[in-house]
Amino acid sequence: MTVSSRLSPPVPQTEAVNRRYRDLDLWDSATALETLWEGQMAAMAALRPALPVLAAAADAAAARLATGQGRLIYAGAGTSGRLAALDAAELPPTFDWPYARTHLVIAGGTGSLLRAAEGAEDNADAARAELETAGVSPDDVLIALAASGTTPFAIAAVETARAAGALTIGIANSRGAPLLAAADHAVLLETGAEAIAGSTRMRAGTAQKAVLTLLSTQIMIRLGRIHDGRMVEMRPTNAKLLARAQRMVADLTGCSAEDAAETLEAAQGRIKTAVLMILRAIDAPQAEALLSRHAGILRAALAEGREVPL
Repeated sequence: MTVSSRLSPPVPQTEAVNRRYRDLDLWDSATALETLWEGQMAAMAALRPALPVLAAAADAAAARLATGQGRLIYAGAGTSGRLAALDAAELPPTFDWPYARTHLVIAGGTGSLLRAAEGAEDNADAARAELETAGVSPDDVLIALAASGTTPFAIAAVETARAAGALTIGIANSRGAPLLAAADHAVLLETGAEAIAGSTRMRAGTAQKAVLTLLSTQIMIRLGRIHDGRMVEMRPTNAKLLARAQRMVADLTGCSAEDAAETLEAAQGRIKTAVLMILRAIDAPQAEALLSRHAGILRAALAEGREVPL
């Protein structure tokens, strides 16, 4: 055995070859798809052991972001970076999370969302430079993903953010990954070897997409952007969303559809404001002040006494 082979790092689980699939290209489509589907189910099962650390990460992130200053920063390369971009893009329309409080750090830049830039994942300096330019601070939360957990770009992003005092969350699919060791909160998703060795858009990608959805949703719940199972921070920017917002106001207050529509208009489309206006018989500025006293959390605002100071 040579010195170089003795010092070689272990192969990440996501790069291993699963002999079960050695004849995959010879199987009929029905058999192959059923087997691939089983792999997707296994990917979802891999989330279960990660839920406790995911809960702690969500609580810590929400506490950091509750100050109203920090950003939710996503970092990754390749498939992981594209999944991060998807999660980031869904926060504003779903939870009215401000665009200014979301930042994406992806290897190869945004152009890599449609055109792969595989070599960019080794450029740790690019990650450091982008975060330094973005002015990462202790108010921020950074979520970095890498299936193998060895991607230099993602690791450098975590190290840079953590050194600046930001809260860091690392998500990887290989036990013992450097990315997990570098982060404040290490989310391990042990999805194992892929049906096509190294094709982490499959099991690993499915698990990463699901865990991002769970994490960001729970952060938004903790920040008061969900009430009674409804997206009460959603902005009615089209006909479908306007109808949904009106139904929410009517359901939450028991008012008529007409009153819901009228009040929502007076509230400039703000669902929580409209709900308080109806249930507390107050105007929009008073409702906004009431929400402000309770960090925007509708349940807490509703619990306050009916006498609202002018």
